[in-house]
Amino acid sequence: MGDGQEPDIELFVKAGSDGESIGNCPFSQRLFMILWLKGVVFNVTTVDLKRKPADLHNLAPGTHPPFLTFNGEVKTDVNKIEEFLEEVLAPPKYPKLAARHRESNAAGNDIFAKFSAFIKNTKPDANEALEKGLTKALKKLDEYLNSPLPDEVDADSMEEEKASNRRFLDGNDLTLADCNLLPKLHIVKVVAKKYRNFDIPSDLTGVWRYLNSAYAQEEFTNTCAADNEIESAYLDVAKRLTK
Repeated sequence: MGDGQEPDIELFVKAGSDGESIGNCPFSQRLFMILWLKGVVFNVTTVDLKRKPADLHNLAPGTHPPFLTFNGEVKTDVNKIEEFLEEVLAPPKYPKLAARHRESNAAGNDIFAKFSAFIKNTKPDANEALEKGLTKALKKLDEYLNSPLPDEVDADSMEEEKASNRRFLDGNDLTLADCNLLPKLHIVKVVAKKYRNFDIPSDLTGVWRYLNSAYAQEEFTNTCAADNEIESAYLDVAKRLTK
């Protein structure tokens, strides 16, 4: 690849119920956000899983989206794709997206598992404990978002540490950590409300600041499935509470 040459990148993501729009898939959105934030030119193809085109099957047999082709080479593992993009789309031409603080990568990493247990549960008597588990995981994320990062703390200041008001996990810019967590957090918000009438508690100011910051970024909103797509994706997953 010459210096002035843009790589040829095509991202394949899961299609929505109409077979064309963006479907509910946090991994698809994660890669979509990364490419957008890198500022690289790329194409996006939505893949209708019900009618998987033959040429796609030949391109990546047995693979579900998301995957991408980079200068004709197929890449399929999401974590590996993320590492690869961070390595090849590097400064000075493209921004580095890795979080500077290691803790940012782990923040909120248990929320989706707690949410899945909560939403798949069918027993009313287990509902409260599972809801508490999810709330506790959200609280932990909230504490991280409201605690100042090392570079927000003024070492010489005698004043008490102020709460952080940063917009994202690792500061005021989106990083790889956000590309991983935000799509999942948004699904939690939409699905838990729809099927369990659960709202993320309003006193979790850090989490709400985080979500609202994401909703103000085109890199998030334009790569996100519509709420009704997310809800319909969980129609069969979200179990009814039955006595």
